[in-house]
Amino acid sequence: MLRRVLGALWLAALVAAAQQAPVAVDPQAQMRYSYVLGPEDLLTIRVMEVEEIDNKPVPVDSQGYVRLPMVGRVRAGGLTVDQFEAELVQRLKTYIKEPQVAVSVTEFRSQPVSVIGSVKNPGVHQVQGRKTLLEMLSLAGGIDPEAGHSIIITRRKEYGPIPLKSATVDATGNYSIADVDLASILEARNPQENIEVKPYDVITIPRGELVYVMGQVKRPGGFVLRQRETLSALQVLALAEGLESSAKPQQSRILRTVAGTEQRSEIFVDLRKILQGKSKDVLLQPNDVLFIPNNVPKSAMLRGLESAIQIGTGVAIYRR
Repeated sequence: MLRRVLGALWLAALVAAAQQAPVAVDPQAQMRYSYVLGPEDLLTIRVMEVEEIDNKPVPVDSQGYVRLPMVGRVRAGGLTVDQFEAELVQRLKTYIKEPQVAVSVTEFRSQPVSVIGSVKNPGVHQVQGRKTLLEMLSLAGGIDPEAGHSIIITRRKEYGPIPLKSATVDATGNYSIADVDLASILEARNPQENIEVKPYDVITIPRGELVYVMGQVKRPGGFVLRQRETLSALQVLALAEGLESSAKPQQSRILRTVAGTEQRSEIFVDLRKILQGKSKDVLLQPNDVLFIPNNVPKSAMLRGLESAIQIGTGVAIYRR
């Protein structure tokens, strides 16, 4: 009796340990159950003892079908790899008692997602299995420093509305459009915003509005404005960690783009008086350049500064 009780306890312990042990997930196996086949995917199909169906790549046509010897035209679009294998097995049972079928995806072409804007690697990425918004940003190399503070998602009507409160339907009724606060999703403040992407989604990260401070400061560069944010000359100077000892703040300039042209106007600013509280601080507009000179001739410095800003090189961009 005691031996039976001990045996039962030992068996129960084994079952409990097995239930608690982590189960390794094979990404390829997971893909078989999650990736939905579609037009232009390239498949490799193997059937044991059927020479007519060899290992050559077979394309899924524009209507979602593949053509194979013996079984003819078979629908693959809309099925997972596992479901498509099961369909082939049923078709082949007419000719083979126990068909052994293996399907693999040679090239993923049917579920493109476009990530454009301020990311390291913008372009079209093929979705393999289920991907979230953050995973797509990671596939695009991550966010550039000059990115703004929102993500815009555009989705085709056939894939349903975007499951976000901000979602709206465009004027044509063919697309669902929503925006997500970039900082919120990156900091995981609202995990529900990290939605699953769908084929043909377009994820846009607009470039943020910038103000620049150049010249004799300790940290020159561009600073990304937060949503609906404005910065004054003193605030930008503080972000730039103050003046260099060789600076001439009384001869500072704001370079501001003239509407409809590529030229910039110069606005005189006496930063020394502003720092001393003898003059009112000045608000900067997006794309303004606050320039603090030294003894170098002003014209030469401004020409170099214009080139750097226009070409987009040599100017550090900071997010706060």
